[in-house]
Amino acid sequence: MDANSAGLNDSFQRLVKIMDELREKCPWDKKQTIHTLRQMTIEETFELADAITDTDWKGIKEELGDLLLHILFYSKIGAEQAQFSLQEVIDGISEKLISRHPHIYGDVQVKDEEEVKRNWEKLKLKEGKTSVLGGVPRSLPATVKAMRLQEKAKQVGFEWDTKEQVWDKVEEEIGELKEAIGLGEQDRVEEEFGDLVFSLVNYARFLQVDAENALERTNKKFIHRFTQMEEEALKQGNDLAAMSLEEMDAIWNSIKKQRPQ
Repeated sequence: MDANSAGLNDSFQRLVKIMDELREKCPWDKKQTIHTLRQMTIEETFELADAITDTDWKGIKEELGDLLLHILFYSKIGAEQAQFSLQEVIDGISEKLISRHPHIYGDVQVKDEEEVKRNWEKLKLKEGKTSVLGGVPRSLPATVKAMRLQEKAKQVGFEWDTKEQVWDKVEEEIGELKEAIGLGEQDRVEEEFGDLVFSLVNYARFLQVDAENALERTNKKFIHRFTQMEEEALKQGNDLAAMSLEEMDAIWNSIKKQRPQ
C-alpha cells in the first residue's frame, strides 16, 4: 500500500470511528433512525445538486462529505439492526461494478458508451429486474424521472433517430395542448401539458442538455433578476406592488442589458 492509499484508509477509518462515537455518546445521533435521516439525506443531495449547478467545487467537496457521513450513518444503523454491515455495503458495490463491466473485467467487447449502457441494462434484467424501467425511484423529481425513463427506454431501441423527429413530436404536443385548451377540458389540459413537457425533456436529451439543470439555471437567473428589480425599484422610491407591469418590465429589461446572466 502506497502513502496515498494509506492516508486515505486512515482518513476513512477515522471517520468511521467518529461515527461510532457519535452514535454511542451524542443524544441526537443516538435517536436517529433510517426514517428520520431520510429527509436530511434528500436535503443534502439537493445541496450537492445546487453546488454542481453553480460549479462550486468547494461546496461540492463539503456536500460530498455530508453525504459520505450519511452513508456511514445508515450502515451503522443497518449493523445495529443486524441487516448489513459497512463492509457488505462496500463489497456489494464493488461486486456490482465488476459484474456490470464485463468489457473491463471480462472478455466482452464494446465500441462506445452507448453500448456500455445497453449492456448494463441487459445485465440488470439477468439479475432479476422485471422491466427496463425498473430502478427509477418513484420519488425522483418529475423532470429527472422523465430523463431517466427516456434514457432507459433508449437502451432497448425505443428512441427517435433524429432531433428533428423529436421536435415534430414537440409541435404535435403543442397542437394537442391548444386543442384541449380550446375545449376547456381542464383534466385533458393538464395531461397534454405533461405530454408537452415530457417531449421537451426528450428534445433536451437530443441536444445533450440536462433539462433539470437547464431549468434550475433559469430559476437562478430569474431569482437574480427579480431581486435586482426589487432593489432598483426601492432605489427609485417605488414598491413593486404599486407599479404597473410596463414599469416593472422597463426595469427588468434594463437589468438584462446591464448584467446578462
